Amino acid sequence: MNKDKKVQQIITIEGIYNFIVLILKTIVGFTTGSLAVLSDAVHSLTDVLNNVVIWMVMRVASKPPDYDHPYGHRKFETIAVFALASLLVVLAVELIIRAFSAESEVPVTEPWALGLMLVVLLMNITVTIWERYWAKKLDSAILLADAQHTLVDVLTTIMVIASWQLAALGWGWIDKLAGIGVAAMVLYFAYGLYQKVFPILVDGYAIDPDELSKTAAEVPGVLEVRQVRSRWIGSKKAVDMRIAVAADLPTVDAHDLAHRVEDHICERFNIVDTSIHVEPYLGKENKSTNEKNKVKKR
Repeated sequence: MNKDKKVQQIITIEGIYNFIVLILKTIVGFTTGSLAVLSDAVHSLTDVLNNVVIWMVMRVASKPPDYDHPYGHRKFETIAVFALASLLVVLAVELIIRAFSAESEVPVTEPWALGLMLVVLLMNITVTIWERYWAKKLDSAILLADAQHTLVDVLTTIMVIASWQLAALGWGWIDKLAGIGVAAMVLYFAYGLYQKVFPILVDGYAIDPDELSKTAAEVPGVLEVRQVRSRWIGSKKAVDMRIAVAADLPTVDAHDLAHRVEDHICERFNIVDTSIHVEPYLGKENKSTNEKNKVKKR
């Protein structure tokens, strides 16, 4: 809960920052007549709305498990990261369209306006470093994704400043080249985020099954590990496992053994949710006979 509150605080601070940047870019855009700067101001507006969405999602993701969501609400965080990656793709398309669209009017350049945009650039760099620091410290996928988004803002601001100044000098082709280059970087960042969230959304394994089986088998009393499944719940790991123990082992001892297995694998792989089913070990021959009987009964 403390981690979630800290993430919400960081998102709130960044939302205020994005609102200030939106105001500065709007002033520069309308004063100089630069369509590039005005478009970047619109992009900053989407950043503000994005922060609002993330803040609301984090309030949901931090809720404890309930009747409708027995595994908790952490996947809402994953969905938010997916949405951020999708926004990056939209931004890339926007930059490509901007690169190939002709400017109808030549913008003017003012020293104070250029200085203001350089201040915005410095603010973007500072916020990116600050947010990446907290993303790693809190191990927050959603903060890391948003930090990537802010890094794209840095690249976008550089491209906007360059294209604005060069367009004022009449070198429009450099503006197009810069737009295409930034769009390629944006798509690369989005691809990296998709790589992280798709395995979670499609329930890809969180821990290598062979490694997990070997680790469980290290606990004395575990005669066989029969089934291992792992999945991501947001940034956390969950495991379901079936183990076989001596057939004459008392129920209390079998229960204690399951707890030892749980403690062992949780410590090794940092698992937050486990479900271990204990079965009697009948031996290879008896096990085979037992499986055949089950098939006949079906």
